[in-house]
Amino acid sequence: MRTLLLSFTCFLFVFISYSQEKEAKTEKVVKINGINPGLVYELPIFSESTLSTNLGIGYGGSFKNLTEFASGWLYMISPFVDIEYRKFYNFDKRLNKGKSIKYNSGNYWGARFLFRGKELSSNFVRTDNVDFSIGPVWGIQRTYGQFHFLFDIGPIYYFDTLGNSGIFPIMIQLNFGYNIKIN
Repeated sequence: MRTLLLSFTCFLFVFISYSQEKEAKTEKVVKINGINPGLVYELPIFSESTLSTNLGIGYGGSFKNLTEFASGWLYMISPFVDIEYRKFYNFDKRLNKGKSIKYNSGNYWGARFLFRGKELSSNFVRTDNVDFSIGPVWGIQRTYGQFHFLFDIGPIYYFDTLGNSGIFPIMIQLNFGYNIKIN
């Protein structure tokens, strides 16, 4: 686990240290999410890339190999930390069509790392009090005035600290919220 966290930290350091010298199209944004309530800080690391960190308490389900006793519709409410690298690929196209890229509005691909803590409420038993997931994502992020919409989707590899793991073919993230720009 320490090796994974150290590798991730080194990866982020390299990304930030060797950022491009081109004019940045992305901007720093703080967001308040309504679905799965959380506070998001989106930081530009390249001209068209950001690192988004979301801290909150949210709704989630179970992962097959991380669940011991469960039946019916499964839910869990727990604290989470969601970190995403986003590479926006259609900023120029949006600008040429007269559309806004304010608050990092655009389509992106990237990578997601999700940590979920001990559940506050749940109707199933987990194999461990914490779990992690990591995987590639494709998504869209749009701004309407001060409000934002985010949708992304992708497969994930999930695991816990006891060695249980598996692959979930489609993980979806959906958020609506409020943008606060930081200069």
